[in-house]
Amino acid sequence: MTTYHFVAASERFLTEEEPLEEVLKERRRHYAEEGREIDFWLVRRPAFLDSPELSVVKKEVPEPSAAVVSTDATFITFMKLRLEFVLEGRFEAPSDSIPDPLASQC
Repeated sequence: MTTYHFVAASERFLTEEEPLEEVLKERRRHYAEEGREIDFWLVRRPAFLDSPELSVVKKEVPEPSAAVVSTDATFITFMKLRLEFVLEGRFEAPSDSIPDPLASQC
């Protein structure tokens, strides 16, 4: 199993009201310069929020939702501080209640 960290908010907030595209583009450029593999993803309408473990988070995030998911906890802490009005959390997947959160991203 892999531990994923995330920030979640309404899809509109993340994709229209915040300069998220610019932040992620800069992060991709930085990773390319360092030869690092991408370890973060924008997930629209994340199915992992439907799991029983994350029901408290799901109740707080407006629909339709979106999330920035990463295996890097420090990056998600940065995103929480940068974006402010997001919920932060983590989960392990794949599990019985949470499939691979990136399977639909391929």
